Amino acid sequence: MSESTFYVTTPIYYVNDAPHIGHGYTTVMGDIITRWHRQRGESVWYTTGTDEHGEKVLRKAEANGVTPQEWVDKLVEEEWRPLLQTIDVANDDFTRTTDQRHLDGAQAFWIALNERGAVYKGEFSGFYSVGAEEFVGDDDVIDGEDDDAGFKVSKLDGSRVELIAEENYFFRLSDYQQKLLDFYEANPSFIQPESARNEVISFVSRGLRDLSISRSTFDWGISVPWDEKHIFYVWIEALLSYATSVGYHNDRERFDEVWPAGIHLVGKDIARFHAVIWPAMLMAAGESVPHQVFAHGWLLVGGQKMSKSKANGIRPDEIVDTFGSDAYRYYFARALTFGSDGSISWEDISARYHAELANGFGNLASRVAAMIGKYFGGSLPAAGATTAAEQKVIDVVAEAVAEADAAIEAVAPQDALSAIWRIVDELNGYLTEQAPWKVAKDDAAGDRLATILSTAAEGLRVLAVVLNPVTPKASAVLWDSLGAGPALGALADQRIDAVAAWGQLPVGATITKPASLFPRIETAEE
Repeated sequence: MSESTFYVTTPIYYVNDAPHIGHGYTTVMGDIITRWHRQRGESVWYTTGTDEHGEKVLRKAEANGVTPQEWVDKLVEEEWRPLLQTIDVANDDFTRTTDQRHLDGAQAFWIALNERGAVYKGEFSGFYSVGAEEFVGDDDVIDGEDDDAGFKVSKLDGSRVELIAEENYFFRLSDYQQKLLDFYEANPSFIQPESARNEVISFVSRGLRDLSISRSTFDWGISVPWDEKHIFYVWIEALLSYATSVGYHNDRERFDEVWPAGIHLVGKDIARFHAVIWPAMLMAAGESVPHQVFAHGWLLVGGQKMSKSKANGIRPDEIVDTFGSDAYRYYFARALTFGSDGSISWEDISARYHAELANGFGNLASRVAAMIGKYFGGSLPAAGATTAAEQKVIDVVAEAVAEADAAIEAVAPQDALSAIWRIVDELNGYLTEQAPWKVAKDDAAGDRLATILSTAAEGLRVLAVVLNPVTPKASAVLWDSLGAGPALGALADQRIDAVAAWGQLPVGATITKPASLFPRIETAEE
């Protein structure tokens, strides 16, 4: 990444239908990572958006009796932008491939590559997947089975392919086979996790063929400026939105501040586009290559990859309407290993919600505030002498924060939350062992009672900060209930590297019992 800005992107999602939780998964993980880096005090830029060209969009628009532009406008405004509010995403930009800045930048990029001799005109004859908007090599085409019997399908993703023949322009991708392999060797973290890296290296090692970069049999796309009978192949212009949205072509100063990207977050099924075609394009243009492409796994429902065609797709708002956006964000960050396939179920969401959020975290916050209210009139007492029990809490908190920070750096949000939950468990165990409700019965033990509850409140302060990137709504409520704002400032201004310093809540801070952070929910399934 650039020295000044940590730049993270989701895929530029193909906009042909409403988003499902797979889209929400990637977007929330990017949001958690960027919020954490903001909490470090870093300059951050987070971009998401939509890929709106291609034959699949054209066909869907025609089927709905509208123009392609009308179709994508409707989907963006009614489905894709609202998703960001539904799952509480704090993105800095929403880019669309139909934006004028993107059209101008994409054309300028390919004009430059054409002038460099990286493009030539030729004939394409072969297989094309409209569903994946991808040219598929003969070696990757097989006969379909079951519902696909009688059709040819791609081994890469199972989509049906069609045999096409047309005059196209080509990018000299084959020139970059060894350059890419050398780049992967010199930059082992460029494509992660290791399983994705191995697949990409294997794919490139098999040999790269020049890539068709234009289509001439339909017109919904960005026209090739030197030959307007052609439009650009959807992928090679959509990839450019990562650059055109931060100033490529129209604001070089801004582009140099942000580029290269720190992380492109993608699904593993599109890793090859981002780890093969995209860096080759940038190399050809003399631009810097992003620091990392991180490919996460598939979400499995009933053991199958979630998809509209299998009727097992779940909309994000179905979960959020029941459990709330914080729980949605927490579940996908905690229950799944980012980078691997993961199974989800409504039952598991409900079980984790109640066990971990409601009973583990929410109940902890509620009873600490209630006891300070009952025994100290809602005013944070001064702690007395620190014993081994308090020191253990302090040590666990410091270690957990450091581990969580390292996990975010490694793009492992699940490990970050596992570390943070050690704080939740430690505080709950500490209260059970110290039993302040029993200590309160001894009038001579006032200092000890104050120490126990002050320690627990300090632990909650840390949790409010480190969980703010994951559960921002609950964290804000907790921060206010601790009376932290007047003395310590806004929650967003608290820094990860300073959060574990003990004793930051001022004596006398007004502690109020918050509304239940995660109230119990009776679901239809229960």
